[in-house]
Amino acid sequence: MKNKILPPTYFLISFILIIVSHFIFPIIKIIHLPYNWIGVILIIFGSAINLWVDNIFKKKETTVNPYEKPNILITSGPFRLSRHPMYLGMTTILFGIAILLGSLISFIFPIIFAILMQKLFIPVEEKNLEILFGQKYLNYKKKINFGLKLKNTPFGVFFNLFFIIQTSAILALILIKSQ
Repeated sequence: MKNKILPPTYFLISFILIIVSHFIFPIIKIIHLPYNWIGVILIIFGSAINLWVDNIFKKKETTVNPYEKPNILITSGPFRLSRHPMYLGMTTILFGIAILLGSLISFIFPIIFAILMQKLFIPVEEKNLEILFGQKYLNYKKKINFGLKLKNTPFGVFFNLFFIIQTSAILALILIKSQ
């Protein structure tokens, strides 16, 4: 599978587009100091997830390339909470950058990145895993969500509450700015 563009390339392009669009097209600044520093927390959180997942892949000696066949089904660590924690980590980093910069246009690219991962890579990975690991993967897939399986954990309650508050605050800021 040569010449395939891999997720880190899309991540890097999205990262660059967020920063460039913020400075070239600063349409509306929706998140101001000190609230934009929440983005740093998301950047750190997303980076930690990616480093953790990468370390697991190296320890298990399996591939991170979505077009290659893994030699093991990993269901431990962050894979207990998400079937695709690396994409979750990258998306979290991009949203963190958008929040840190605070301009409305910055939020377009994390959304596009997440959609691209969902359309271009996740179906390929899940098909490979289903073929390779059969019922074991199907059982895992039923048990673990694409994003985060957090609703019944203390962290999940906090994360979901944080997400609701953050989303509400962003929408409120957009509405205030538009009036």
